[in-house]
Amino acid sequence: MLRVPSRGCGLQTLFSAVNTGDCSTVRPAMTPRQPPKPSINTDLSGSPQTSKSTQRPRLLNAMTEVAVHEGYAAASIARTIAQAGVSRPTFYEYFTDKDDCFLAALADSHQQLLPEIHQAIQNAPPEQAAQAAIAALIDFASSQPTRARFLLTEPMAAGPQALDARDRGITDIAHIIDEAHQQAPADAATPDLSSGMLIGGVYRLLASRLRRAAPDLDRLHQQLLHWIASYEQPAGKHRWSTLAPAPPVPPSPFLPETPLSPPQPLPPGRPRVTEQEVAENHRRRILFAAAEVAREKGYTASTVEDITHTAHVSRKAFYHLYADKQDAFMAVHELVLQNVVSVTAAAFFAGATWPERIWEGIRASLQFLQANPTIAYFGFVESYAVGPGAVQRIEDSHIGFTIFLQEGYQHQPREHDPSRLALEAIAVTQYELGYRQTRHDPTKLARYIPHLVHLALTPFLGPAETNKFIDAKMKG
Repeated sequence: MLRVPSRGCGLQTLFSAVNTGDCSTVRPAMTPRQPPKPSINTDLSGSPQTSKSTQRPRLLNAMTEVAVHEGYAAASIARTIAQAGVSRPTFYEYFTDKDDCFLAALADSHQQLLPEIHQAIQNAPPEQAAQAAIAALIDFASSQPTRARFLLTEPMAAGPQALDARDRGITDIAHIIDEAHQQAPADAATPDLSSGMLIGGVYRLLASRLRRAAPDLDRLHQQLLHWIASYEQPAGKHRWSTLAPAPPVPPSPFLPETPLSPPQPLPPGRPRVTEQEVAENHRRRILFAAAEVAREKGYTASTVEDITHTAHVSRKAFYHLYADKQDAFMAVHELVLQNVVSVTAAAFFAGATWPERIWEGIRASLQFLQANPTIAYFGFVESYAVGPGAVQRIEDSHIGFTIFLQEGYQHQPREHDPSRLALEAIAVTQYELGYRQTRHDPTKLARYIPHLVHLALTPFLGPAETNKFIDAKMKG
């Protein structure tokens, strides 16, 4: 059994060699203070504030701005109507509650993006549909950063319905791409990737930059095009674009003997253990209970009472260890990340060659997460809802996991090595696949080991050599 990390254990020692070619120490990205953003309501400036024809659009725009600037949790009806300049009764003429308005605002933003995607793909050769869609996404993020940030980031903190809306929007774009690819000449090369996973990964990549108001979106475009080109194959040679689960592979020798689990409650009466042992028992039970409650109810709907009831501890014991619900869930995320990194690193460094190390690391991590679906669900799905600190930690971990890809530059130098951005793109696209599978069928998560290996190795080895390597591992 893996040791559950103590509360407050830092992550920096785990990701100390990431961003530079010589593997020098990485510093976590600092989020700059963002300047006030211009209102996205300016399209309505010519109408009187009391005009009924503008009330619903103003409410949608207000929800977008409030959620972006203050976060989903703080985007209350009161703040929304104050931003929109309408009354509470007016709000209820159009929406049943906050979430109804939030989902409508998401749909409105998606409907503004979708025609731009359509137009970009229509103007490009069909084999370039994915590249055209990504160019349109980047243009949208550059020209409408507030609306783009709302669309790409806020649903991940807003619960199951918002996540469903986000995923449907990505699926809409993927369908347009796939339909265009079907019109391409038979010998034309297109990316051997799931269009949905590709767009979902780009969503995450853009979201992290919009959150910190990064000014490098134009440069991002060219680097992404180079990365996508590394996966191109004629349609007849595609193997990974449909995301069909692969046959299972043998268990990694680096998995814990049993899944992670909380300790048993202490017997009633005066415990015959030290105060430190009592606190550790309570701490671990609280963390596992919090993860279980989040899986059942979602972070936003979870309460301290839910956690203490599930953990069989008192409120006094909870508040002795954690300041509030958010503090406890931050510790859950630390638990998830520490254990995944521990398993992945142990397996990775046992490989004889770099491709072997990638295979072993991915095999161990996915099998570990499949064996621990509750913490996997929290790590992939619920952690964005915990707040800015958790989001920053997630994005730092994406950068951190690129340390396992750095060796690719030395393994087999190519004329055009993938950029450092490509490593981040690989990491977030792998995360997107893990998120989708964990939400919908966590029992098959480990069946996507070859897909993640393909994502990691192909930009360095090329499609043919990567497929040959994967085939040998699947047979062996």
